[in-house]
Amino acid sequence: MRAMKSLVLAAIAGIGSVLSAAALADDAPPTATPIKHVIIIIGENRSFDHLFGLYRPKPGQPISNLLSKGILNADGSPGPHFADAAQAAAKPDGHYFISAPSKTPYANLPPPDLAGTANKGSDQNPAPGYGYGTPMAFATDGAAAALERDLLPSDIHLMTTGATGLATRQGPDTRVTNATALPNGPFRLTGPNLPYDAYTGDTVHRFFQMWQQSDCSAARATKANPGGCLNDLYPWVATTSSKTFHGGGSSMGVYDMSAGDAPYFKQLADTYTLADNYHQASMGGTMIEHHFLGTGDAIFYSDGRGKAVVPPKQIANPEPMAGTANQFTVDGGYMDCSDRTQPGIAPILDYLAALPKPLKSNCEPGHYYVVNNLVPSWVPDGSTISGEYVVPPSNVRTIGDALAERHISFAYFGGGFTATAQHKTATYCPICNPFGYSVSMNAPASRRAHFKDVQDFVADINAGTLPAVSYVKPDGWLDGHPQSSKVDLLEAFARNLIPRIEANPKLFAETAIFMTFDESGGYWDSGYMQPLDFFGDGPRIPTIAISPYSKGGRVVHTYYDHVSILKFIERNWGLPALTRRSRDRLPNPKTAQGNPYVPVNGPAIGDLFEMFDFKDKH
Repeated sequence: MRAMKSLVLAAIAGIGSVLSAAALADDAPPTATPIKHVIIIIGENRSFDHLFGLYRPKPGQPISNLLSKGILNADGSPGPHFADAAQAAAKPDGHYFISAPSKTPYANLPPPDLAGTANKGSDQNPAPGYGYGTPMAFATDGAAAALERDLLPSDIHLMTTGATGLATRQGPDTRVTNATALPNGPFRLTGPNLPYDAYTGDTVHRFFQMWQQSDCSAARATKANPGGCLNDLYPWVATTSSKTFHGGGSSMGVYDMSAGDAPYFKQLADTYTLADNYHQASMGGTMIEHHFLGTGDAIFYSDGRGKAVVPPKQIANPEPMAGTANQFTVDGGYMDCSDRTQPGIAPILDYLAALPKPLKSNCEPGHYYVVNNLVPSWVPDGSTISGEYVVPPSNVRTIGDALAERHISFAYFGGGFTATAQHKTATYCPICNPFGYSVSMNAPASRRAHFKDVQDFVADINAGTLPAVSYVKPDGWLDGHPQSSKVDLLEAFARNLIPRIEANPKLFAETAIFMTFDESGGYWDSGYMQPLDFFGDGPRIPTIAISPYSKGGRVVHTYYDHVSILKFIERNWGLPALTRRSRDRLPNPKTAQGNPYVPVNGPAIGDLFEMFDFKDKH
């Protein structure tokens, strides 16, 4: 049987495994731990402090958040160290910068902005052809249930609630207490007029903008803050980087778990293990973060056969347009970060070179890397598209390739995948599937084996046929993205899946679930960022390890980013690093006594094993 499988795999070399999880199970290599199933559930756009800033862990568990640092008091009011989070308005000098040449602290924050948030429920506008990321609230449970299959019936009502009820979808969000006179720092988002169940406005979270928000200077680097980043330009970037979108002070809003916000995430953190030093792997937004989750790297524009070529359009130029403070000349999707003569590149390269421990850019000559959201060549029904916003087929190696080569089953389960492929809705997120860009993953047989719907994930749980590795992505209604979704909808999505696994003792005994987010979404965070290369790292994001081996309500401080998930998979199944340049080649952190957060051997990222107690089984 082993020989037959090898022949089949050899015959389809380069297009990925087409064998089922059950067929591969007896050939899969042994694991270093009891874990036979890794599940990664990926929400959208929330920083660590945005969700967990006022969280109190179990007694004896230290945590780094707004409450522990005295930035906010337990009731959400300004704490004794509130000034540590003060934001500023930059005085630009006509050029792109990552460290403000001059700035003035705000007297009060710019008001948080509605930014297009749904103000009433609707079943007809948009109609069932609704596209990913469009904000809405359904008017009736029946209409929601007809289109959304990934919630429990008891949670469908959340699809009909949370619209603002205001007369407008633009301008200051007057539901926020004291919205037009907020003190300069983080503020409690929820209150008498803005319940936890409410839709709220989005804010800026793109690559070059996030470098600016972070305000990093090598001259400010210290042992505790090796990146020298102040993170003090969030509202300014939001209000100056676009002529049509203004997030205002939205980036400084935080939820309050002690007041009942995010109850399911609090329950998971109280029960299992929370990481308070886990980071998005790159500056920027959705697409690049998911690629680091799948490849440990960024992908680049190519001829579709692996050769780097120059894209005809969408080359970023973050130099400000004449007459504007900070509106980019071309807020594009690609950049060649090996070429310091290109706009926006030199400030970051100079910063990396000036750090106390200078860093390489990890930018290959002549490669135009994707740094902002662009769609793959393949659409869910398997057909192909082309155009300015379409990335040519990628040959960058993925964890899917590594797993398939070792006969280890895996799948990407995307919410709305089947309905979108059948042209019934468009709620599937094409930019969230890192394998969807890959040549090796998109042959018809490989697509059938590895691209599935969340409903297939539920079926696999029920049938006991879960693959070894499962990426699970909610659709655009349920992913928790500000404006187009809500955190309680993401909680409801997770609550539909995680208890099904917990309720099966045999399955749960062999499973590790990582509940994480793709990126901070432009929300401010008080944590430091470890510089690794040109791409990042970026701000902290919430991540919880859910397993029988991670119980206890612990908080782990080891430095992680998205590539840590790849390192966990590789260590568990004995796989090598993906490529000569992928981030999974970085060492695990070593820390000095008294500071468990900062690696002394950086750049370094952990493999998540500290979140578990496997005793002598690893």
